[in-house]
Amino acid sequence: MIRINLLAVERDRAKRPRVIIPAAHRVVIGASLIILATGVVIGWWWWSLRTESARIDAEIVRAETETQQLRSVLGQVQKFETRKAQLQQRVTLIEQLRKGQSGPVHVLDEVSKSIPDRLWLVSMIQAGPVFTIDGRATSLTALSDFVQNLENTNWFKRPVEILDSQVEQNAQAGDLVRFTVRATVSNPDQPAAPAPAGRGAPPAR
Repeated sequence: MIRINLLAVERDRAKRPRVIIPAAHRVVIGASLIILATGVVIGWWWWSLRTESARIDAEIVRAETETQQLRSVLGQVQKFETRKAQLQQRVTLIEQLRKGQSGPVHVLDEVSKSIPDRLWLVSMIQAGPVFTIDGRATSLTALSDFVQNLENTNWFKRPVEILDSQVEQNAQAGDLVRFTVRATVSNPDQPAAPAPAGRGAPPAR
């Protein structure tokens, strides 16, 4: 028969010393845990800021790229709108003159054919056989070509006079030449005299 003395086991357990952590150590451990937690929070916050900064930088680069593309498209649209306005003014002017029947249709056709590139008309007023034409051009060369073309027809007397030509600023189209031309209708059955050799553009006043 085996006997076990349980009282001796209980005595051995009772004799084991209890581990007691001093208050100073508890303070150090607590402070260490707080510092560790603070470091973790600061690290996470720094990582979040860096990630957000990288995202914002990427958005700025994308926005700048889109801005450059929009500027290019806007420039093309402005050129298109300027060209459209020029053509619309020309068509409106010719239609108004044709509806008014203020002059022969052939004169209007000759004026339309005489308009070179980079030049358009703003108004055209007839007083008897005299036509006063206002318009805009991108260069004095275009104005000179217009006057030369009018004189080369059989419908206007020589010389076709430039009453006024001034350079004005335009935010969309750049520098423009504003001009006023006076042309007198001649007898279309009589051919116009040939232009003198070496004739240049009439002097601007």
